[in-house]
Amino acid sequence: MHRFNLKPLKAGLIVGTLDISAAFLYYFIRTGNNPLRVLTFVASGIFGKAAFAGGAEMMVAGLVFHYIIATTFAFIFFWLFSRIDGLRKIGLLSGIVYGIIVWMIMNLIVVPLSNVSRPPFRWDGALINMLILIVCIGIPLSLMAKSYYKKRSVVLHA
Repeated sequence: MHRFNLKPLKAGLIVGTLDISAAFLYYFIRTGNNPLRVLTFVASGIFGKAAFAGGAEMMVAGLVFHYIIATTFAFIFFWLFSRIDGLRKIGLLSGIVYGIIVWMIMNLIVVPLSNVSRPPFRWDGALINMLILIVCIGIPLSLMAKSYYKKRSVVLHA
């Protein structure tokens, strides 16, 4: 019987928490405003400008959307990691590359297709956001996937 692997779900919750925490901190340092506004910004991807007029329900929606996105990226990474031997061989580099890929997907596909109003592109902001995704999503996912598949390999070969 094939069991559903819950490790990517756990990994998604972990990297989602790391990522949103970093986003809160970066937003607060940059603006001095309440970091929970980040959640409203995320909700605006679906609800547009109406999200900014909403209250706690929009923040909750933004948090839910954020974790869905983070968990989706975790499932994709675990799926790729289990099928591409090269990812296991390059270790942390796979996490760095994946963080960059996540940034590209979010900024070149997801956000442009959403209802988010975007400020003009700035390299400093782009690099900081890319670094956040590398450190909070890519590298942790590479470490968690490597650990999971290493343990699984030992169990399967025992």
